[in-house]
Amino acid sequence: MRIFLLSLSLLFLSGCNATQMQTQLEEEKKLQEISLGQKLFFDTLLSKNGNQSCSTCHNPEHGFVDTRDNGVNGAASLGDDLKSIGDRNAPTASYAMFSPSFHYDVKKKAYVGGEFLDGRAHTLKAQAGGPPTNPIEMAIPSKVFMAQRLKNDVIYNATFKKIYGDAIFKDPEKTYEKMTQAIALFESTKEFAPFDSKYDRYLNDEYDLSPLEDLGRTLFFSNNNNNCASCHVLKKEDAARETFTNYRYHNIGVPSNHALMKKNVVDANTFIDHGLLNNPAITDKKYDGKFKVPTLRNIAVTGPYMHNGVFAKLSTVVEFYDKYVNKERTLNPETGKKWVDAEVKVGKEDIKLLRETKALSEKKVKALVAFMNLLTDKKYEHLIKENN
Repeated sequence: MRIFLLSLSLLFLSGCNATQMQTQLEEEKKLQEISLGQKLFFDTLLSKNGNQSCSTCHNPEHGFVDTRDNGVNGAASLGDDLKSIGDRNAPTASYAMFSPSFHYDVKKKAYVGGEFLDGRAHTLKAQAGGPPTNPIEMAIPSKVFMAQRLKNDVIYNATFKKIYGDAIFKDPEKTYEKMTQAIALFESTKEFAPFDSKYDRYLNDEYDLSPLEDLGRTLFFSNNNNNCASCHVLKKEDAARETFTNYRYHNIGVPSNHALMKKNVVDANTFIDHGLLNNPAITDKKYDGKFKVPTLRNIAVTGPYMHNGVFAKLSTVVEFYDKYVNKERTLNPETGKKWVDAEVKVGKEDIKLLRETKALSEKKVKALVAFMNLLTDKKYEHLIKENN
């Protein structure tokens, strides 16, 4: 009996060690993939002419957005051919890992999640695979071309085989898929989401809010004053690790950016960005002009704003929202002219949401901006401009 029990104990311990060993091997492989993903993220090899990498449009030194001017005040990114200009503002890659997979939420009766401004990439991994083969962005001719380029590189050849096996280059589709997987794993590290802003420090009793910041926080979370929290809060007031977006889609009546469209070589008077309706999975026209609610993390340093970069200042964005209920808010402060009509007419549900708020005074506008400044990662705080 004792021998039997001893045998069982040894078997149990052996099983535990095997499990622990397997877990350790998986962790080591994951770390190797993250390291590979980091190298890929910064490598111009992923673009046809070697002119840009993922980090070119998602600069880690500046909130993971494109900081190049390109003649359009940063509203869109320049392509690998150094001529093509996109028609949308590159969203920040920071905190993107928390967006759920694109899906229709039956309870909320709304589309939620995904990557890109129209959710066409269901996951972060799928998003990583989009730019390299996009002819306007990184312009790689095909996945086969990309796989061959990786295979021809001595370091990538050895690294891919070490992590994924010697046969990894026999299937270009799999090679490309593993490339995107590695990049997504790197983009899922703390580097992209440290949660160390002044707001996070405030929650940990490590930072005291100024009177203006405190007013902004009160206004932001108050349903009696405005509707910020309706779209930009996922959890609850002052919850830890809040991403400040509910990942749903709305049309808030953003005007066209004619300067960008002219640079983009399209007819600025007729071009319309249909937002969610551009997602291949969506055909219902009631979703026309809806874009995913962006995170407010690092919002103070990731302008210009809106899907087309039409507004340069964060304060302008707040005033734009305020114009829906404030009769005195008739002029765009950046142009000195009347607000331009929406690119796509706002639907009933969204217009109701926009009008369920109260007019803001100049002090309250500044207070909301002051609060959003608090959401900046510690490493980017020096980039905040006072005139935001």
